[in-house]
Amino acid sequence: MTDRLVYWAYALGWGLLKHLPERVAAGLFDRLADYAWRKRGKRVLQLEANLRRVRPGLDEAALRELSRAGMRSYLRYWMESFRLPVWSRERVARDVQVDGFEHLRETLEAGRGAVIALPHMGNWDLAGTWVAQRGYPFTTVAERLKPERLFDRFVEFREGQGMEVLALTGGSVNVIGTLARRLREGRLVCLVGDRDLSEAGIGVTFFGEETRMPAGPAALCQRTGAALMPVTLWYDGPVLRGRIHPEVPVPEEGDRKERTRAMTQAMAEVWERGIREHPQDWHMLQRFWLADLPVRETVKAAPAERAEGAPEPVAEASGS
Repeated sequence: MTDRLVYWAYALGWGLLKHLPERVAAGLFDRLADYAWRKRGKRVLQLEANLRRVRPGLDEAALRELSRAGMRSYLRYWMESFRLPVWSRERVARDVQVDGFEHLRETLEAGRGAVIALPHMGNWDLAGTWVAQRGYPFTTVAERLKPERLFDRFVEFREGQGMEVLALTGGSVNVIGTLARRLREGRLVCLVGDRDLSEAGIGVTFFGEETRMPAGPAALCQRTGAALMPVTLWYDGPVLRGRIHPEVPVPEEGDRKERTRAMTQAMAEVWERGIREHPQDWHMLQRFWLADLPVRETVKAAPAERAEGAPEPVAEASGS
C-alpha cells in the first residue's frame, strides 16, 4: 500500500468511523478481524506463534480460537481509538476502571516523577486519556512515520487527549533529556516497553525464552529518581480494565547496567503474569522472541537516542 493510500485509510477511520452508531462500528471491526483471522496471513500466524509461548498447553483448535479473540481485541483497539476524539469525559470515566491508581497518585502528589511502563495490551490510548482526564497529563514518545502527515495526525490525536508527544527521531528535541527533565519536575512519563530487539535492548527471560526489552524505563528512573510502575491492561466486556502495579525498586547492588537489567526483568515478570491471565489482549503480531528471528536479524536501532537506551516508541500505524 502506498503512503498516500495508508494516509487516506487512517484519515477515513478518523473522519467517518466516529459518526457511525457504536454497534455498527463494533460489528464492522469484528468482521474485519474475522476476515483477517481466516486469511491466516503472516501477522495472524505470528500472533499464534507468540500465543503458543503464553499458553503452551492449548491444542490447535483452542489456539485458533484464542488468536481469533486476539484479532478481535486488536481491531477493537483501533475502532475505539478512531472514535475516542468524540467520547465524552463521562464515557471515558465509565468505560475505564483502574486498580492501584493510588500508587501513582501518591507518588506524583509527593512531587516525585513516575514512569508508567506498559506492554502492547488493551487500549493504551484510551488508558492514557483516562489518566490525563484525572488531572495527570503526561509525556510519551512516538516513532516518526511516513507519510509525514500521518505522523502529524497521530500527534494531533494524542495531544488532543492530553499527551505531550515527542518524536523519537528527526526532531529538534533531545528525547532522553526532555523525558528526564519532565521526571525531575515531578511529572509523569508513559512508555510502551515490551519489545526492543535492537542491540541496545536489555536481554530478559519472558515465558521461559529470551527476548529483549527497552532499557529506557529503568534507566530513566535511575537517572532521575522517578518511580517505575508497570501497568497491565485488558478488556472485560465493554470495560477497559487496568492495574497499576507497585513500584519496581532500584536494586542496592550492582553497576548501572546490572541494575537496569534487574529492573527490566522484574517489570517483564509483572507483564508476564498479566498476559498469562489475559492473552487475547496482548497485541503482539510481530516476532518477539529471539528464537523466532533469522540469524543476525534485529530491529534496527535509531541513532543517538536509541543508542543511549531510548524507550520503545508508542505504537503507530503498524500496531507494533
